[in-house]
Amino acid sequence: MLFDTHVHLNAEQFTEDRDEVIKRAYETGVKYMVVVGFDRETIPLAIEIAEQHQNIYAAVGWHPVDAIDMTDEELNWIEELSSHPKVVAIGEMGLDYHWDKSPKDVQKDVFRKQIRLAKKVNMPIIIHNREATEDIIEILQEEDAKQIGGIMHCYNDSVDYVQTCLDMNFYISLGGTVTFKNAPLPKEVAINVPLDRLLIETDAPFLAPHPNRGKRNEPAYVKLVAEKVAELREMDVEEIGKITTENALSFFKIS
Repeated sequence: MLFDTHVHLNAEQFTEDRDEVIKRAYETGVKYMVVVGFDRETIPLAIEIAEQHQNIYAAVGWHPVDAIDMTDEELNWIEELSSHPKVVAIGEMGLDYHWDKSPKDVQKDVFRKQIRLAKKVNMPIIIHNREATEDIIEILQEEDAKQIGGIMHCYNDSVDYVQTCLDMNFYISLGGTVTFKNAPLPKEVAINVPLDRLLIETDAPFLAPHPNRGKRNEPAYVKLVAEKVAELREMDVEEIGKITTENALSFFKIS
């Protein structure tokens, strides 16, 4: 039994065969998924997909790359959607210093606003971090995000930051990069994260794990992530699946 905690089934890459992709995931042992919406187009579709499938849930937030497009109207909209019975988290949110569409100060402002919103509605948050670790940690600490906790989505940072994240009441989620031959950091993290704070994901259609690297990712491939983590920790894949699924159910408050 597996839980893909971060998937974009609402992406255009799945328009033609979404139902088949979901069916393959179920057949591979993926029982639960969270579809993440991050802008005007993807948020409604995330909720629509969640409404259509019993064990699929949604997260709603605003991506840092598009922070410049976010207004108070969008923030109010996300607040309204947070009360939907299938919405289980606010995000993804955070900072992305790789792309230059949204200035850093705008990203930080939108990030802080979403953390405050999540605290207001008492929901956990999902963090997108690209080349911005120090600033993200600083903002999470200043905004006291520990109150609600969250997920460090697709964690690809040094193991040195893991304890700081744990101290802030965050879980560490590993994706396809843990299977990449040239990616030592997520492997080290996979070995060192406490089992009760470990999650797995695909971030599909992005970051497909080995041996599918470079192709379209899909939620069925979360099994490859679980297998690599199990190998690194010298555990049975079934046990990793059980632990990470129980962690996710607890985190998202899914009974």
